[in-house]
Order: sequence, then structure tokens, then C-alpha cells
Amino acid sequence: MKKLVITALIAFNAAACGSIVRGTTEQVSFISEPSGAAMATNLKYACPATPCTLEVERSDEFDATFSKPGYRPTTIPVRTKVVTKGAAGFAGNLLAGGVVGMGVDAYTGAAMDHDPNPVFARLSPDAAPRTRRTGPAAGAPGM
Repeated sequence: MKKLVITALIAFNAAACGSIVRGTTEQVSFISEPSGAAMATNLKYACPATPCTLEVERSDEFDATFSKPGYRPTTIPVRTKVVTKGAAGFAGNLLAGGVVGMGVDAYTGAAMDHDPNPVFARLSPDAAPRTRRTGPAAGAPGM
């Protein structure tokens, strides 16, 4: 009987753990206008052309830089925030007495989601190249 109670408590505690319920990764989408931009982050994430979706560690915060020939690169900060679903799992650890589960959730970021998601970048065209004038400058007196 004692083993049954201990097993039930462990199962209840594990069910409340956000790491188990929500996982330690999240799908994050990257979109640009115009599409087809390369996206790279200051961490390990990158995709050759937008739109794309990557599996990202919930605890990772990063800057996503979008680049495309003929356009200025644009960087979007992507941060984490506690969300309702994650907070409920984290609070579930309290109710179940799961101090270990709380530590795991805090470490893995299981109570977090990325913001923004999807990550959207509107790229601006590069300025038109300046034309180099030859001969007398406009408005200069002639010889």
C-alpha cells in the first residue's frame, strides 16, 4: 500500500510539471516582407529563407536578424515571458509539493513562451546608389 501511495504522489507531481506537460522546446515562426530573406540569430538558430519555423529551446532569448540582397538587415529581439499555461504548470508544482519540478521548470523555461511568435520583419530597400558626376558640378560657373 505504501508503494502505491508513493507511486501515486510521484505521478501526480510529474503531471503538474510544466517540463512534462508543455515540453522544453517551442515552435517559433519567422516571416519577412518580402519573403525569401535569410534569418540568423545570435544563438544556434538559422534558416536560409523565410517563411520558416524552427524548434527553439523555451529558455532561449535571442536576436533574429533578417537579411536579403537589396534590403537593409533588420534585427528583431525575441524574449521569453511566462504565459498562463506555463504559470498553471508551475503553480501545479506548488500544489503537488514539487519543489524539484519547480526547479526543473525554471531551469528549462517550461513556463515560458517566446515573444513575439511569429517573428515578423518588414525589410526596407537599400537607398538608391548615388551617381557619381563627372565634369563641372551643377551650378558651377563655366570656363
